[in-house]
Amino acid sequence: MSTHTESLTGKVAVIGGGAKNLGGLVSRTFAAHGATVVVNYHSDKSREDTEATVAAVEEAGSKGLAVQGDLASPEDVERLFGTAKREFGGVDIGVNTAGMVLRKPIVDTTEGEYDRMMSANAKTAYMFLREAGRTLNDHGKVVSVVTSLLAAFTGGYSTYAGGKAPVEQFTRAAAKEWAPRMISVNCVAPGPMDTPFFYGQETPERVAFHKSQAMGEQLTKIEDIVPIVLFLCTEGWWINGQTIFANGGYTVR
Repeated sequence: MSTHTESLTGKVAVIGGGAKNLGGLVSRTFAAHGATVVVNYHSDKSREDTEATVAAVEEAGSKGLAVQGDLASPEDVERLFGTAKREFGGVDIGVNTAGMVLRKPIVDTTEGEYDRMMSANAKTAYMFLREAGRTLNDHGKVVSVVTSLLAAFTGGYSTYAGGKAPVEQFTRAAAKEWAPRMISVNCVAPGPMDTPFFYGQETPERVAFHKSQAMGEQLTKIEDIVPIVLFLCTEGWWINGQTIFANGGYTVR
């Protein structure tokens, strides 16, 4: 029986989209468990949230650093991980929460919307994974946030679910490629989350429907997901190449 256990104390974590909502809570939680946290944020619109998150990281007694960058840009991702390694001596964990949601029928979706959604969901995940694989120390951990819609037979979210679907295959390939270095690579697939990103896409009637599909007729909360991410980056180190569906029974797979 394995006695392998791990903590975040002394580890360096890069959090993609780490300023607010799920990413912000991951950043604050990791700091509370002793990790140094590098908070990636995309645009100046998130600067205030980023500053608040970094302040919370430091209030928890950990080191924090904000790095702006577009995760769809290879140069920005290289700079993100390179800055973390230069400032703190190495990187142990990468968690990517970045993504973009669009609910629109296929026949009404423009080429520009398709390209933007594939970039925001598939390309960002690939570039993040690629640089994590190049940078992480042995025994590292990588977690990508996808969506439980990967297990749903639903309309309207073709570009969102379609953009997240390749991330599962990226993850499986990375898990095999980096296994000799004892780096685990996994996905977490939340159900529809109680965040502003969700409500902007749905009518009140559809919100009620989504709630009706899970335990207690409620949406997934970010507080439901962070413990799973934390587990995968600590005691759950033996889980590798998997997608963990956490949605209160919204879907099964």
